[in-house]
Amino acid sequence: MKNLKESKLVNNGSGFVKEFVSFISKGNVMDLAVGVIIGGAFSTIVTALTEDIIKPLINGIGGAEVAGELKIYGGQVIKYGDFITAIINFIIMAFVLFLIIKSFNKIKNIRAKKEVKEESAPVKSDESVLLEEILKELKKK
Repeated sequence: MKNLKESKLVNNGSGFVKEFVSFISKGNVMDLAVGVIIGGAFSTIVTALTEDIIKPLINGIGGAEVAGELKIYGGQVIKYGDFITAIINFIIMAFVLFLIIKSFNKIKNIRAKKEVKEESAPVKSDESVLLEEILKELKKK
């Protein structure tokens, strides 16, 4: 089977197909796919934390029922406990992302400052070093 870039459909096809193949060929799509997969796994960890640790603690402390339901007309149920759990999950995930981005930016700023220091440090020429040594010798006499 021909490579996708070499196929007649891409070479003779519409600009849309060429643009799509170009988009898929970039590394950003793969990075995004990896991010989505890791995000899904992280989401299950946060849900487990909320369901198995935080909800029982809330229930044990105040006797509040986080998994509560409110029965309304026609036998329908509003599951406000699930909504509260979703809010807690969102807050935890947003806080963790905030910490990750803050750490990343801090590291990035430290590296940038280090690069600026290295660039701004004046490099003395051989002539200036030699002149400084001569000046030191003259001061000694």
